[in-house]
Amino acid sequence: MTEQPPDSAVVARAWCPGCEPFADPILQILEVRYCDQHSPSRDGADDGYVTPDSHPSGGAEAGGDANRLWCELLHREAAPVTTRGRRR
Repeated sequence: MTEQPPDSAVVARAWCPGCEPFADPILQILEVRYCDQHSPSRDGADDGYVTPDSHPSGGAEAGGDANRLWCELLHREAAPVTTRGRRR
């Protein structure tokens, strides 16, 4: 049975760029954690273009036609074999 090494101590400190804009990441290890006041917006610039009625699906992805053709080739039914081993 192998033993798990103990977890190392956390060396980074929480840092909000809005509260401390001049903190130096060269001198210390910083972990970005925004406070409630400086939290970035969750709304993206293109959110208005997506409607609730839209239905995303994998059929419109790039290269979908080539994938469909390969699937048809690989999953096609085999031609019947005669008793002599020749295909009709």
